[in-house]
Amino acid sequence: MRLNEISDNTGSRKVRVRVGRGPGSGKGKTAGRGVKGQKSRSGVAIKGFEGGQMPIYRRLPKRGFSNPFSKDFNEVNVGRIQEAIDAKKLDAKKPITIEVLLEAGVVKKRRDGVRLLGKGELKAKATFEVSGASKGAVAAVEKAGGKVTVVEAAKAASAQESEDA
Repeated sequence: MRLNEISDNTGSRKVRVRVGRGPGSGKGKTAGRGVKGQKSRSGVAIKGFEGGQMPIYRRLPKRGFSNPFSKDFNEVNVGRIQEAIDAKKLDAKKPITIEVLLEAGVVKKRRDGVRLLGKGELKAKATFEVSGASKGAVAAVEKAGGKVTVVEAAKAASAQESEDA
């Protein structure tokens, strides 16, 4: 291979079509836009326009609402925690928090915290500091000899008490 033999892969560079340059080019006169009217001009934006008729997105009723205060938790089952402990990604002796779960790769994003769910079986004795837990999850952890503390709710309750005082 020599420097003068190097070239781009075929199809890697697309040649721009020069439109509106005479009838011999095949893209002259109307430049591939058809003829006349709004769509033949530049700056056309008529996506939802239905010719003056009330558009369908305004004719149909609106339903439901999106709660701006809703929390988006990472849902983690106790079975998944046990898998991580067995794989030596989690240390059952230390308290299991959102940071520890992120580091171990059990959860991908921080979100609004972790909610512990009861699917699966937990054999290791572990302490959890989570944003929420189902009754089944708490029962499974306590059955294994561990403990669950709900963190965010405690903060909100202490803030409420300080406002009342």
